[in-house]
Amino acid sequence: MEAIAINPKESKLRVAPEWADVCFTCGTCASGCPVTGVDGLDPRKAIRMAALGLDQELIDSRFPWVCTLCGRCEYACPQGVELLKVLRRARTLREREKVPGPIHKGVVMCLERGNNLGIPQDDFLFLLADVGKELEDEGFPGFYVPVDKKGANVLITINSKEPFGEPDDMKFWWRIFYCAKEDWTVPSQNWEGVNWGLFSGDDESMKKITGRIVENMERLDCKTLLLPE
Repeated sequence: MEAIAINPKESKLRVAPEWADVCFTCGTCASGCPVTGVDGLDPRKAIRMAALGLDQELIDSRFPWVCTLCGRCEYACPQGVELLKVLRRARTLREREKVPGPIHKGVVMCLERGNNLGIPQDDFLFLLADVGKELEDEGFPGFYVPVDKKGANVLITINSKEPFGEPDDMKFWWRIFYCAKEDWTVPSQNWEGVNWGLFSGDDESMKKITGRIVENMERLDCKTLLLPE
């Protein structure tokens, strides 16, 4: 007898139909998930929705965005179901203008201005010099923030929330570099260290933003890259 496939259409989320049987709905994934219960969803419900062809319902839900992509569910799954791929794919398939919160706007801003919050280059450089002078006055004689230093060992990228709202937080690692006599530098442009393209499922933008960091590494001939997260 010839087997008849149930719901043979190709899933947007690339979930094999047999996962509907592979997944036990045992709840092991849900027990480790830090956001189980939000909007009444948990990882096992998400994978069942995808396996049963409810792709768009999952894509339109809040769950892929509430999910932290921490991987606890996939690590715990006794059947090896690739939950992270499904949930991140759901983010990718969301219409960009419907991506919740400011995350897509931040991606656009980073592509246009080199950082997620759109801080102008002149303001950024002024802030580095000003906060660096504060640190020197606090007992670190000769300290300054090296910008675009060719051949430095470590290239530092920065989470834009620090210069925007928490500039003193940068002093913590500056003190370490000073005391360790580390050879480091900060690029004057495309210095954002948090790639929201990765988090929003925007792979094309993610690659562009990553490529700019690589270009900074090559342009300044740095050996080591430090990301803030």
